[in-house]
Amino acid sequence: MNVNHVVVVGAGLAGLRSAEALRGRGFTGRITLIGQERHRPYDRPPLSKAVLSGAADSSFLEADLDALEVDFWPGVTAKALREGVVETTEGELGYDGLVIATGTEPITVPGDGHQHVLRTLDDAHELRAGLVAGAHVAIIGAGWIGAEVATAARKAGCSVTVIEAGPTPLANAVGPEIGARTRHWYDGIDLRLNTMVDEVDEGGVRLVGGEFVQAHVVVTGIGVRPAVEWLAGSDIDLHNGVVTDEHLRTSMPNVVAAGDCAAWWSRRYGVRLRVEHWDTALGSPEVAAATLLGEEAVYDPAPYFWSEQFGHMVQYIGHHPSGDRLLYRGEPEGKWSAVWLTSGDTLAAVLAVDRPRDYVQGRRIIEGGHRLDTERLVDPEVPLRDCVV
Repeated sequence: MNVNHVVVVGAGLAGLRSAEALRGRGFTGRITLIGQERHRPYDRPPLSKAVLSGAADSSFLEADLDALEVDFWPGVTAKALREGVVETTEGELGYDGLVIATGTEPITVPGDGHQHVLRTLDDAHELRAGLVAGAHVAIIGAGWIGAEVATAARKAGCSVTVIEAGPTPLANAVGPEIGARTRHWYDGIDLRLNTMVDEVDEGGVRLVGGEFVQAHVVVTGIGVRPAVEWLAGSDIDLHNGVVTDEHLRTSMPNVVAAGDCAAWWSRRYGVRLRVEHWDTALGSPEVAAATLLGEEAVYDPAPYFWSEQFGHMVQYIGHHPSGDRLLYRGEPEGKWSAVWLTSGDTLAAVLAVDRPRDYVQGRRIIEGGHRLDTERLVDPEVPLRDCVV
């Protein structure tokens, strides 16, 4: 295919990296980058960490769009897609190569009361302004974002209530058994488990059953959904995001997808994955760009993410649903790791709490497909790499 004009829809990390990857692979044609926000591209992980805590005011990515010869359209929203044309709020834009990198959007709960979400730089600044000493903050959801917001709110001197529908924190993300190991991290916080929210009203949160939790600030962190509504009327295959093959190629000719919105086929795990983490936005654009330019490339990472919460560094590598057994290295009161093994004693995933070496060595073991000695594995004094059979 002769590609002369590539349109990239979505100006987050995945969109910017897609433009950089195209140029890095020698593409000299036009690149148009469409961003719904008016900001230039920025990183999202610092929003719930450095920006929310006040350690930083922004997380803009170092990129010279002029030097890249990228035509950047900030504040423009994609509305629809048909083959060869993106319909936007600024009119129709033709393309002969398209990268869909629209990411995700937060899920909210019913109600007329104001609820903060944390997805954009503006969201982070608005929420940070409300995290003042003495304020009562109600956080809906004890997942990754909920825990990081609770960390920042407590550090700011707020009174914090966390409302979680599951039996433990992180139950949805990594299961209640591991979530139970983080329960004591919430000391000093009113943690309501197995508790459903009815709606957000003025002045707080109404729970199922009628109880009202008063709050100056309400934050909803119950997950996100792929930002693909604009594609609903197109001929592109959608199912939990934009469906792609292992090359990030979609069902529509000359269209690829990258980042959080891409639901790609993983050769490694034999399932379709959609991963909502920074590492995906960083790594997938290289494959998307190569595919768009007619090169052979496969996207098949071991998914990775990290979270900083309550003074702990949590790192995860792999895909734990492909594991059959869960073992631990270390006790909940200290530094520990959770390790998922397949039926063949290969490593499916590692979640490391304040044990960065377990993460680093676990990544290498997963990528190498090595078998492990389970008796040595459960001894936290034995390096993970020395458990390889």
